[in-house]
Amino acid sequence: MAVTEHPPPSRLRSWMLEGLSDMGKGGGHTGPHAEPEPPHKGQRWYRVMCLTGVDYFSTLGYQPGIAALAAGLLSPIATIVLVLVTLAGALPVYRRVAEESPHGEGSIAMLERLLSFWQGKLFVLTLLGFAATDFLITITLSAADASTHLVENPHLTSTLHNQQMLITLVLVALLGAVFLKGFLEAIGVAVALVGIYLALNVVVVCVGLWHVVTAGHVVTDWSHALTAEHGNVFAMVGVALLVFPKLALGLSGFETGVAVMPHVKGDQGDTEDNPAGRIRDTKKLLTTAALIMSVFLIATSFITTLLIPEKDFESGGPANGRALAYLAHHYLGGAFGTVYDISTIAILWFAGASAMAGLLNLMPRYLPRYGMAPHWARAVRPMVIVFTLIGFLVTWIFNADVDAQGGAYATGVLVLISSAAIAVTIAARKAGQQGWTIGFAVISAVFLYVTVANVIERPDGVKIGACFIAGIILVSLLSRLARAFELRVTSVTLDPMAERFIRDIASRKIRFIANQPDSRDKAEYRDKIDQIRADNDIPGEDFVFVEVTVLDPSEFEASLTVHGEVLHGRYRVLTLESSSIPNALAALLLHVRDETGCTPHIYFEWTEGSPFHNFLRFFLFGQGEVAPVTREVLREAEPDRTRRPRVHTG
Repeated sequence: MAVTEHPPPSRLRSWMLEGLSDMGKGGGHTGPHAEPEPPHKGQRWYRVMCLTGVDYFSTLGYQPGIAALAAGLLSPIATIVLVLVTLAGALPVYRRVAEESPHGEGSIAMLERLLSFWQGKLFVLTLLGFAATDFLITITLSAADASTHLVENPHLTSTLHNQQMLITLVLVALLGAVFLKGFLEAIGVAVALVGIYLALNVVVVCVGLWHVVTAGHVVTDWSHALTAEHGNVFAMVGVALLVFPKLALGLSGFETGVAVMPHVKGDQGDTEDNPAGRIRDTKKLLTTAALIMSVFLIATSFITTLLIPEKDFESGGPANGRALAYLAHHYLGGAFGTVYDISTIAILWFAGASAMAGLLNLMPRYLPRYGMAPHWARAVRPMVIVFTLIGFLVTWIFNADVDAQGGAYATGVLVLISSAAIAVTIAARKAGQQGWTIGFAVISAVFLYVTVANVIERPDGVKIGACFIAGIILVSLLSRLARAFELRVTSVTLDPMAERFIRDIASRKIRFIANQPDSRDKAEYRDKIDQIRADNDIPGEDFVFVEVTVLDPSEFEASLTVHGEVLHGRYRVLTLESSSIPNALAALLLHVRDETGCTPHIYFEWTEGSPFHNFLRFFLFGQGEVAPVTREVLREAEPDRTRRPRVHTG
């Protein structure tokens, strides 16, 4: 099929667009989540758990401090509520997501399959906006918290005081630079980081619990203060439920856990259609990660609430955004505390890397396939530059403040979990599983409540998400408009009857008639031939009809299968299905030209009505101004006029 020839690209352009042809095809992964592993290869599930764990477990760097600020003395009880929602809500949902999308597509792909046409595309674009919020805020919030650990280190405080913004921007820029260079061996690095980080946290938790147990008055003072402030257990639980949305950051990591599924080593009998071993081990991954995190969340919220003065959690306080590091320095000394700070900074920075990989995996999976992104959006490096610049902007807007970004992060996380819960509810209902349907529906209601409560209390998240959504939709529609005249057909396949028709007419003159099928009776084809002969002043009846049926006009790229049939004993008809009539016709004409070496001719009648109205019909519904658009698609695809198929309109 003909393509436009371009001058050789510059070295910079070649470097920037390296890997362009491979990106976004078949749901390919990029970045740390690089090429998906074949079914029988890959890594053991506990190693892959560390890849998602750099996102999930790294929240220990700031979650205890956020919980203390949100719930005060109630932090341990509110955290227990968070753990219950995690184990009884998010975990079952994502175990089901792993079953329904075993190749790492996640809940967005599940919902995409349930909705078609433009409403489905717009819904996916909306979810992509919130996913972008989640991943980008992960990058900026993790970098901000890493810089907090650096600035508040007792050995560096005097040197780095008031430099948090600059350090955060440098960390974001470093992350972008690493992805521009290329990111390899991510799982090995993640295993080392997670192993060291969790081991250090075990030490801090054990020492903290020892001090709580040996200083008995600490527990007594806390329980008396709690009773005096809230009265009884029921009031405490009620308040804990009210503040729970502020703790939703502790639910992050599940969507990433599904995204890394292609790296999990399956069984020998696994196939791409039925990777049972991979699904089973991914469920182990999700369950183990949730249990480990649940234990750490409860233990850390308990020791930080009891051992750290409440004023130290406030903005500017030594425990703000680094509660566990505060305890490490206070009880284990500067040397251990500095090692803990380095480990925390490393895993927080790598959490940003995992989030960047999630963005580079997610956007090329959808936008280019929808025709809603330029071609370069399939390549890693241009997208890295775009996301890094957006990261700079978000960091500047929030002044590199961890607490200020918590609302936006929680909104992104909650919207994705809510959409996943709705997706698995629909999947269970379609499978006729009444019990699971009711259970998932209840979980969906809980997450929707939490999402709405979070949005009402902290609207920054939905504002940032709305900006991303508006930006994605605007860029998508402009890109779709700019690419409307592309060929948009990946391949053309003719069945034996269609090939026979082409071989036959190629020995004479290749003449096609574009026909919009109606009743498909004998009179329709006879009258159409008479009209074409009269309009174009050509003799004979040696024509082949071409009829295109539009399936989903919102789709952009697709393969084309052409079927041949003889109707009423004399009329040869080629039928094909596509998202756009003009683009499909242009692709067929170029394919016939390339196969036969002859120039095909196609005949149209003018479309009645306003040209602008007809163009909108083409843009939205794949039909309308067929004749001129077919000619324009051919002109774009074949710059050599002498080799271009001929378009006749009468």
